[in-house]
Amino acid sequence: MMAVWVVGAVVALCGALTLSEVASAYPRTGGLYAFIREGWGRAAAFLFGWAELVIIRAAALGAVATTFAEYALRMRSGAPLSASHESDVHYLAAAAIVLLGALNVLGVRASALVLELTVVAKYGALLFIVLLAIVVHPASAAPTVAVTATGAAPLITVGAFGLALVSVLWAYDGWADLSFIAGEVKEPARTLPRAFIGGTIAVVVIYLAANLAYLAVIPIREMPASRLVAADVAQRLVGQWGVVLIGVAVVLATFGTLNGSLLTASRIFFAMAQDGVLFRSFAAVHARFGTPYVAIVLTTTMGVVFVLLGTFEQLADAFVTAIVPFYALAVASVFVFRRRAGYAPPFRVPGYPVVPIVFVIAASYLFINGLVDPSSRVATASILGVTLAGLPVYYLVLGPRRLTR
Repeated sequence: MMAVWVVGAVVALCGALTLSEVASAYPRTGGLYAFIREGWGRAAAFLFGWAELVIIRAAALGAVATTFAEYALRMRSGAPLSASHESDVHYLAAAAIVLLGALNVLGVRASALVLELTVVAKYGALLFIVLLAIVVHPASAAPTVAVTATGAAPLITVGAFGLALVSVLWAYDGWADLSFIAGEVKEPARTLPRAFIGGTIAVVVIYLAANLAYLAVIPIREMPASRLVAADVAQRLVGQWGVVLIGVAVVLATFGTLNGSLLTASRIFFAMAQDGVLFRSFAAVHARFGTPYVAIVLTTTMGVVFVLLGTFEQLADAFVTAIVPFYALAVASVFVFRRRAGYAPPFRVPGYPVVPIVFVIAASYLFINGLVDPSSRVATASILGVTLAGLPVYYLVLGPRRLTR
């Protein structure tokens, strides 16, 4: 289990280090969209934007909003959620997305303040669990290895490891989000690399520590039955008040994550509209608040649709599966840029070309594994089909004149 988290950390750090160079060289609003456009052309960039519109961003919003709603309802009920709570989860999650969409229309400063405050809650909650596990965890809850009925250790296959890695990368995801608003960052040459690398390292450290704390309190054989592991750990350690405290922190944290996702994703559609590959109206800026309000409304609407239709597992897996190929394209763009005359980024990725190669290989493995593994084959193929459906849209609707930069 911990090996999956460590491998995921290495992959995320390789991606963050590489994008630090690319973002410092091309600090453009739209982030990955801009990097893919600069490196691979408008058709590839449109395909990313299409996937963001019809799958990626809506799935991410839905998954985070679902976590927000589940913890909020767990605090209210005081007991683990049952099937009867499913509709409440969906509706509360949708309401949170709508509320934060409205907040993002009001301005970047309000959104940034919410994000900063809720990040403190998120780290505080995880640190609280880690310290509790160290100080008060019962010896009887020490980590154990799950066994089958015959006593044999369960098989860990390459395919199963890959599927687990998808979930881990969902937890680590966020290392690329800053790139979406790179064009609005002050002193991007200095700020972006520091934020990419420092932020990713901080996330890796706290998640590795939190998972060690979970293993110290809940035997690994019991984890599959736990829907909200952090809450169950807190309950075992200090009782119901621990559940409330963790619940409040997670609700605040996921509220902030939702806000950050809306803040960054809307800039993708804004950049696409400016490029002329989406309706020009999506590039409209509010006269009073100075925000891309049409793009924000579009992002909010798609998020609400997805959260009403899918479960957390479906949404999180759809997000990672759909975005991994485009992460690979954005990271691989560094090879294209390094061959161009005049390319002089303020920051250069250490360990080049090994670092970006490691990320591209890992991303390829994840996607191919999803297509091969029987448990994920249909879902992965469906996501691939929906993504590739953007190509005829690009050619037929936008016309050949859009294919050249």
